[in-house]
Amino acid sequence: MATVVVDLSMSLDGFIAAPNDNKEQGLGTGGEVLHEWYFNGDTAYLRKNSMNLKPAEGSYEIVDEMYTDTGSMVVGRRMYDLVEGWGGNHPIPNIPVYVVTHQPPANPPKGHTPLHYVTDGVESAIQQAKAAAGDKNVVMQGANVSQQGIKAGLVDELLIHVVPVLLGGGVRLFDHLGTQPIELETLQVTKAVGVTHLRFRVVK
Repeated sequence: MATVVVDLSMSLDGFIAAPNDNKEQGLGTGGEVLHEWYFNGDTAYLRKNSMNLKPAEGSYEIVDEMYTDTGSMVVGRRMYDLVEGWGGNHPIPNIPVYVVTHQPPANPPKGHTPLHYVTDGVESAIQQAKAAAGDKNVVMQGANVSQQGIKAGLVDELLIHVVPVLLGGGVRLFDHLGTQPIELETLQVTKAVGVTHLRFRVVK
């Protein structure tokens, strides 16, 4: 059965993008530091991808898991628009991506990535993504859609790549979750160059 995982890089003060994120600078002004760990190693990641990744030791295994264990993705419309639907070609080849949106785009990009536009909410998107993923992971990315999934109790794990930087503002990940505590169990702590990878199970 698929595991639903929120998988995002985050600053120490809780932001997944810096201020002024837009199509020209998807991570905001100075936010690219959040993804430097993908490229700060000495060994190229050779599995087929379109990003020329070079993660350092410790991060290499995390990246390999991302490529081998992801069966589908769920993202929000804002993230989809910022990356312009990856031009129809997500860096992980051929995985289906479910976009939670009020209105499908008039001219969706064409490429190797199966893009599905879900207009009846995040729960429906996750259900469809789980059916497509089989026994692999459903990866959720984007702040708003991840918050909705967590608040609804639909997320099984959090995989947070904490980068040692204080952005001071931007897009905060853990907002709008209500006032009830959400208990987590620590599953993994991996220190690597420029990042600490933290994996938690959401206790239900």
